[in-house]
Amino acid sequence: MPPTPSAPAFVLARPKDAPLDPPPLYAQLREEQPIARVSLGGGRLTPWLVTRWEDARTVLGSPAFSTDPTHPGAPNDREGQRQGPRGFFQNFDDPIHATMRRTLTREFMVKRIDALRPGIARLTDELLTGMTELNGPVDLVKHFSLPLPSLVICELLGVPYEEHAFFQEQSKTLVDRTATAQESAQAIANLGEYLLSLVPIKRKSPGDDVITRLAAQADEGVITDQDAADLSAFLLFAGHETTANMIALCTITLLQNPSQIPHLLGGPAQVAGAVEELLRYLSIVHFGLRRTALEDVTVGDVTIRAGEGVIISLNVANRDPEFFTTPDDLDLARANARQHLAFGYGIHQCLGQPLARAELQIVLPELFRRLPGLKIAVPMEEIAFKQDTAVYGVHELPVTWCPWPPAPHSPTQSKKREQPSCM
Repeated sequence: MPPTPSAPAFVLARPKDAPLDPPPLYAQLREEQPIARVSLGGGRLTPWLVTRWEDARTVLGSPAFSTDPTHPGAPNDREGQRQGPRGFFQNFDDPIHATMRRTLTREFMVKRIDALRPGIARLTDELLTGMTELNGPVDLVKHFSLPLPSLVICELLGVPYEEHAFFQEQSKTLVDRTATAQESAQAIANLGEYLLSLVPIKRKSPGDDVITRLAAQADEGVITDQDAADLSAFLLFAGHETTANMIALCTITLLQNPSQIPHLLGGPAQVAGAVEELLRYLSIVHFGLRRTALEDVTVGDVTIRAGEGVIISLNVANRDPEFFTTPDDLDLARANARQHLAFGYGIHQCLGQPLARAELQIVLPELFRRLPGLKIAVPMEEIAFKQDTAVYGVHELPVTWCPWPPAPHSPTQSKKREQPSCM
């Protein structure tokens, strides 16, 4: 059944002439009909689309909504959606969600993430040094934004980095909306099988890593070995694809707003605030967060009935002028930027957000310090954006920069030489 005018088709595509902005239709709905029906799956479903910041928080923070994609009426893009293993706990409600999440909570405490910062800085330096040794335009995605979070998450888990290409391929399948349910299930199985083999290895030769500690929880009967493997797979998937895309999109955004770059080169508090604004402005969860009402709930002026699906559009809610002044402008000094919903809200909000923040706070300033005169090497219209994946980003980002100053520790570096202009 074709979509009716009262239920426009839910599309993800951001405008070609403004690829960092939400679809204009949804910004219009936010002002005129902030909770509106949209058509999904060619009219198979007509879930509610939530576009206001306040309403989004209400839905995401309410226990009356389920994340389980197998509920009848759940707003799935394809039929036959599966939950996957319980280690991928974002698709489960409590008590399974709470049990699985609790096994990882300590791994992402601020104190533990702060201990990772020197390692993140070292990896950042190594990758940027490698970029400076290449000739011609360099793909920032291939040589920096993708390998950096892969290296970080592999070190966190205790996974050998030589396996990163395998993990990257599986995670691409998991975020590809065109992948079949069978392909997604196979990607999860591939990750789980490999990581399951690591659990007994870590048990015999423990290290200071997540898989070792998950193996210990399995020994205590809190989880199973299979849970430990699935939780690790989930972290690999969630921990590198999102940050990789964010680094690339932040680079594009800052190069389009060069007057904002100095905010990244100040003190820690200034850098932290700048990262929050970039998270708000970009909001890369591309297909929205999906929920199903477990009971009748009134949100705003609309009653959502039990069994009805809801899509929360984070990128539109984070541009709500009722909460953020001039929301379509990038303002790295914005006072209330941290109240964004880029990581979700409520009990299901992103567990790894402290790690994502740390990576961005370290990576972005260094990128612009180490690569002076950084610029995109192709016209914007030639950049291919990921319009059909769960996480928004770019496939490639060719960049160039000034050849001076050379990378730190270079034998040709001279303090007496002045930096030339770079055009």
